[in-house]
Amino acid sequence: MKKAVVLLSSGLDSTVNLYRAHRELDIVLALHFDYGQRAGKQEKIHAKKIADHLGIKFQVIDLPWFNNFSNSSLTNMNKDMVTHVEIDNLEASKESAKNVWVPNRNGIFLNIAAAFAEQLHADYVIPGFNAEEGATFPDNTPEFMMSLDTAFSFSTSNKVKTLCYTANMNKAEIYSLGLELGVDYSMVWPCYQSLAEPCGICESCLRFMSAKKSRNS
Repeated sequence: MKKAVVLLSSGLDSTVNLYRAHRELDIVLALHFDYGQRAGKQEKIHAKKIADHLGIKFQVIDLPWFNNFSNSSLTNMNKDMVTHVEIDNLEASKESAKNVWVPNRNGIFLNIAAAFAEQLHADYVIPGFNAEEGATFPDNTPEFMMSLDTAFSFSTSNKVKTLCYTANMNKAEIYSLGLELGVDYSMVWPCYQSLAEPCGICESCLRFMSAKKSRNS
């Protein structure tokens, strides 16, 4: 059976990818990155719950130096986060993306994951991407993964590849897939913040709630 390292933030996309990979692959590690993000505390708690529930080895990677180059509202607590975004309005989503953009975040995450994958003799690294965010975040796209596959063919001895089951799916489709896979959505943390409960007004919450509503309508 092929082996994989999964990047697990505890959000909808990464959780559904973890569950799908759990059925089809041998997951040797679930990696969670703490890069000083607002949601860090809750993400870490929920990611561990999800990994433990599936019996998957879990490891947190601390990246405190993201603050040296990121002025994103995700990492700069003094910067206001955009809320109440019109998620069906592409231009509004593009503006919101600028507010939460973290330079080379997914590139850094996947390169670190690829190093672990080589050491653990794993074939794949699996991020949680989706088509909705791929429209505004170029590092959430199949094209980005293809470029990484090329780079990894040079930088890893076992030629690690990227794999994402949801890269071409919208959030509603991903939510439905999660239900089919038996995802316990009470363990998912869909919010950009780390409050007692999801805030319900950040773009991530809005997309999650819209996906859930579409499934139930």
